[in-house]
Amino acid sequence: MPYLNSGIRALALGAALIVLPAAGAAARGAPDSFADLAEKLLPTVVNISTVQKVEARAEPNRRGVPAPQLPPGSPFEEFFKEFFDRNNPDRGGNNNDGAPQRRAQSLGSGFIIDAGGTIVTNNHVIEGADEISVTLHDNTRLKAKLVARDPKTDLAVLKVESAKPLPATKWGASDRARVGEWVLAIGNPFGLGGTVTAGILSARSRDINAGAYDDFLQTDAPINRGNSGGPLFNMAGEVIGVNSAIYSPTGGSVGIGFAIPSALAQNVVASLRDHGRVRRGWLGVRIQTVTDELAEGLGLQKKKGALVASVQDGSPARQSGIEAGDIILTFNGKEVNEMRGLPRIVAETEIDRSVKVEVWRKGKPMTFTVKVGELPEDDKLAAGGPARPGGAAEGDSALGMTLSRITPELRQKFGIKDDVKGVVVTALAANSAAATEGIRIGDVIVEVAQEEVGQPKDVVDRVAQAKGENKRSVLLMTQRAGEIRFVALRIDRG
Repeated sequence: MPYLNSGIRALALGAALIVLPAAGAAARGAPDSFADLAEKLLPTVVNISTVQKVEARAEPNRRGVPAPQLPPGSPFEEFFKEFFDRNNPDRGGNNNDGAPQRRAQSLGSGFIIDAGGTIVTNNHVIEGADEISVTLHDNTRLKAKLVARDPKTDLAVLKVESAKPLPATKWGASDRARVGEWVLAIGNPFGLGGTVTAGILSARSRDINAGAYDDFLQTDAPINRGNSGGPLFNMAGEVIGVNSAIYSPTGGSVGIGFAIPSALAQNVVASLRDHGRVRRGWLGVRIQTVTDELAEGLGLQKKKGALVASVQDGSPARQSGIEAGDIILTFNGKEVNEMRGLPRIVAETEIDRSVKVEVWRKGKPMTFTVKVGELPEDDKLAAGGPARPGGAAEGDSALGMTLSRITPELRQKFGIKDDVKGVVVTALAANSAAATEGIRIGDVIVEVAQEEVGQPKDVVDRVAQAKGENKRSVLLMTQRAGEIRFVALRIDRG
């Protein structure tokens, strides 16, 4: 079970005012017992163990003396093996013929989704395994075959063969689960076997920096190492999440666990089972977060959406007319409230489907029709790949930057391609707005306030114009090593 290690901050409350709700508004109390539900669900949850082959190697004994390298079949081979194993018991497990040793690699959990023996677990539970074993609730042990896995969402599908139909779970609707509702977690913590814990749904849509598709459910139902891959059930006995990670300073449960929501997991699992891989929608843009300064520079009343930093050639976005500098506000009728929401929405959209995309461009909304493509295997520039944030002058300067026209000498010095146009930054003032926001010497300013610039005076004039309009910041489009980035720089009023 991965865990997020962080310090814990205590919050002291001086006083609290308790308001009792009216009888009609009272929340539903805890059930008298979870026993009936647990009894029904326990047989659908399995324990998973893996074995990984590792190469035997001659290790030093406890005194630091390395084992001698002997030719196979040497009469001294058995003697030295016996001597080193006796003086270094931690080495045990190597075959005397130098063959790979076998050791248990991990313990985890999973759950059965059909009577034929299809099992869902986490990718990190089975990653690197040479053999996978599944133990059922009645202690029957079966060998499992890996059907397919998806590292991006940390999900994997296994298959076991059983002489009789197996009890299976049902998927539930995680998007209908409400914060505060009771949930059950069942799994294999610390290898102890089927263990049931209860809690509530603490929060939704958590981003824990695990990947581009983060949308975790948070629960305080105690989950620990070994619970990975196990199910999170609602009170109807339906799986609404796959337990995947915990937040803990020690590695043990502190009441903050995270589960992949069934709304995401169900689609991924179906694709893995049916196609052996996950087919995801693709737009073909690099995006970055819309900050307050960027929103102001682009004429938005509040920050929202995903700012398009660049558009990949030949992508659905390019073919539809979406451009760098656009802010994507809605995709296929779904609002994009923040940047990280777009990759998930695009990925879940049906491939080859034509959808409406609303963008904000130069102070007004526009709508485009995009035919969603399939995310390529090399998805460095695919939808959802966030843009990485940002290193003979004529003397013109603005916002702490010394600027110059792009000369042949500067193109060679900074590696600026021949087709790049704009103004190059040749010096930076320490602690200036530009330096603070990641502008570097050698960066090319392509646009200011969404207007192209070709000489340093253009930049100075655009900044002065923004200042005259009482704007707090001005928007720049910059290019570095072929990568486009938007930066909003604060305007000094002094």
